[in-house]
Amino acid sequence: MEPPITLRRDGGAPLYRQLTEQLRTAILDGRLPAGARLPSTRDLACSLGLSRGVVVEAYDELAAEGYLDGKTGAGTYVAAGLPRPRPRPDPATGPAPARPRWLRPEVPARQPGPHPEPGLIEFRPGRPTVAPLPATVWRRVWRAVGGEAPPGDYGPPAGEPRLRAAIARSLGQSRGLRCGPEDVVVTTGAVQALALVARASLGPAIPVAIEEPGALPVRAILAEHGAAIIPIPVDADGLVVERLPVGESAPVLVHVTPSHQYPLGGRLPVARRLALLEWARIHDALIVEDDYDSEFRFGAAPLPALAGLDGGATRVAYVGTFSKVLTPALRTGYLVAPPPLRERVVALKPLADFHSPWPVQRALATFLEEGHLERHVRRMRRHYAANRAALLAALAPVASLARPLGLEAGLHLCLEFGPGLDAARVAAAALAEGVVVATLADNYFGPPARDGLVLGYGGLSLAEIERGGAILARAIGREARRGADPARPPVRRPQVA
Repeated sequence: MEPPITLRRDGGAPLYRQLTEQLRTAILDGRLPAGARLPSTRDLACSLGLSRGVVVEAYDELAAEGYLDGKTGAGTYVAAGLPRPRPRPDPATGPAPARPRWLRPEVPARQPGPHPEPGLIEFRPGRPTVAPLPATVWRRVWRAVGGEAPPGDYGPPAGEPRLRAAIARSLGQSRGLRCGPEDVVVTTGAVQALALVARASLGPAIPVAIEEPGALPVRAILAEHGAAIIPIPVDADGLVVERLPVGESAPVLVHVTPSHQYPLGGRLPVARRLALLEWARIHDALIVEDDYDSEFRFGAAPLPALAGLDGGATRVAYVGTFSKVLTPALRTGYLVAPPPLRERVVALKPLADFHSPWPVQRALATFLEEGHLERHVRRMRRHYAANRAALLAALAPVASLARPLGLEAGLHLCLEFGPGLDAARVAAAALAEGVVVATLADNYFGPPARDGLVLGYGGLSLAEIERGGAILARAIGREARRGADPARPPVRRPQVA
């Protein structure tokens, strides 16, 4: 019996490997049943246009794995005793495969693509650019790491002491945090910092408050740890503290982005920051301060971090990252937390990855110690301010239809639509012309209260921003004209679970 074999000869996997895998698959799915006789190595080689040695190598490997039996003078057969293949359901008509008992239900979260697609202009939030990073400085920092012999053991789970000390100094100067190296835990990005906090403090059905709208990954991480999520409304000044539950229904943890609320962009005023700290004191709750892009401010005076206002340093876990200020490729963030939480996080870190990579930590420590980060932040503020100005200029023709929010800081702005505009339609029209945008509705836990777009401008060039912004403005204008048409059918908005 000779099963259908299709070999690629364009430089992919070796021919013997392709033949081995296809024969193995044919045996496992029953196309080559137990006891079936295979062609001789000479005959199969002739029919496939291969050398006999390729077929011999494939047969030998399958025989060694127990799939084939060779009988001297009688040929090669599929071995007996292999598990009987189960019939495969027709994907078009058969039932969907059941979820295995050991697999937890999936936590729904739409994640951005890993790389920009060629030819598209992607206004993806949270993506910085590395173009202005001085190449000579970057090379010198990494040469310094290469001149050191790597350690022969695992590093401290809390992170390299040099990097923790450099982070503590930087936070003291830029964010007013009174902390030392012993207060800092180096993490594999802000996502891991939040996941470790959640693992250390949460359990099934424990109530947790998040901003509404807010960042999707935050919601997914907290839900993955079994938390009962309570969305709290956000206004122009950020989280509405008065809407937090009180008494026995008060959440154990509150996640906030006070420096630049994601995605609307508001800044939590000092009065609200103090009110939030007082609420946490009364209810013995933890505040997770996500300071994801506070380095980039445009004409706005910095406000003190919540962690800096927490005099006793007992209510706030401060999460920072180098993903926005430098690049997500470094996969490095940090956590400054109250002692009991920090000790628990350090104990849990080895269960995640033991410690962050030593070379990256050493390079970042040098980068901070030599003052390159401060200079880079000043340079990038000018760069991102120019990007923001270019985007606002491109959108100026539709300023009466779409109001930009969150302009004081960060790498993105929110474009809030007025009546008659539908963000999903605008996004689809822009995509048809090669421009990718995210809708504001994607960031809501419940039914969206506002409609609009979230536009990240950090990772784009000025030319891309100008061209993409012009395409977007035209799409908004066309949608507004359609919305004004009395014969147009009403838009049916999907309900967000």
